[in-house]
Amino acid sequence: MSIIAEDFLPDSLLETFRERAVVHDQENTFPEDDLADLRERGYLRLLVPTELGGLGATLLEATRIQRRLAQAAPATALSMNMHLVVTGAALHAHRLGTDGVRSILEDAAEDQLFAFGISEAGNDAMLFDSSTRAEEQPGGGFQLTGTKIFTSLAPVWDRLVAHGRVAEASEADPRLLFGVLERSDAVEVLDDWDTHGMRPSQSRTTKLHAAPVTAERVVTSTPVGPNQDPFVMGIFGAFELLISSVYTGIAERAIAVGTRIATTRRNATKGIVHADDPDIRWRLADAAIGVDGVILQIEKVTADLDALGTGEQGSGLSDHGPRWFLHFSGVKSRATETAIAAVDQVLRASGGAQYFRRSELERLSRDVRAGMYHPSDEESVHASYAKALLGEIGAAS
Repeated sequence: MSIIAEDFLPDSLLETFRERAVVHDQENTFPEDDLADLRERGYLRLLVPTELGGLGATLLEATRIQRRLAQAAPATALSMNMHLVVTGAALHAHRLGTDGVRSILEDAAEDQLFAFGISEAGNDAMLFDSSTRAEEQPGGGFQLTGTKIFTSLAPVWDRLVAHGRVAEASEADPRLLFGVLERSDAVEVLDDWDTHGMRPSQSRTTKLHAAPVTAERVVTSTPVGPNQDPFVMGIFGAFELLISSVYTGIAERAIAVGTRIATTRRNATKGIVHADDPDIRWRLADAAIGVDGVILQIEKVTADLDALGTGEQGSGLSDHGPRWFLHFSGVKSRATETAIAAVDQVLRASGGAQYFRRSELERLSRDVRAGMYHPSDEESVHASYAKALLGEIGAAS
């Protein structure tokens, strides 16, 4: 049975989230009440198959729900994205028969909250390499030592999916280890999150001091470099599509707010409401045109990824083969840049009152700019597309 975003997150709950978002942004605190409400609705079990005790949502349904949540509480949506990235990746790999992900889905079915510890300062390769050391232990398992940045849900997570480069791997065959950590003295969470936007996400730095990954918590091991391991591909796809959904939701909310402002704000010089001003109409329309196009892209690629996992075939579905990663990163790039541009258009259409901190548009304008910092960033997206078009640098010489 389909899960409808409007039913799963009713208007009354979103209004409560929206009111809390103002306070958490001002106080730089994590929205624990939002998390409690989402737990009660089964959010942590959203992408867990029904046979494992979950709600059985598709990734496409999750992107729609995340767009809706972001319209009320962007930082809450961004935080919950990380749990959904982990469970979405596990769902994709589970659909393809990968055994190591089952425990993630079973934990999520028991309302265990997952965070995502992949980002590292200076590591532009992201999923495909790591400056964290993974040292194999006698009897199985590994210890991870390194520093992860932008770890959303930092104050509240129960499990952390992290990766590291296997220390003993030969340079001829370097490998990465992906595994699940639990909170312990070996996992140090810093209180260092004080940012321009997305403040309630509390995406703090996490230091790993020989943090143990037991043998049964090893999810997968891959070569260093791009690869289509089902769990890694699931992470990449779910991350880019869910991130795109959050920032698109922010833009949708900005357009709704700007539209409301235009119907009540008057131009004293022209003697008309702004809704009748051709310049204002053009700006709001321009924002809506861009966002509509991005929604179609998100929906198409997400439906294709769901189908790849389930083996579904049919009219309108595509297997993108070697271009999957390009499409994931391309959608994310277009979505976040379009969202930033759309919010800016709405700000320009809505007057100087929106520059004050009491304005919702002011907060949305700060939150939406975080999108430029998430992988894949503009430089890496353009480099990937250039390589697909032209080959490696020097190849044509």
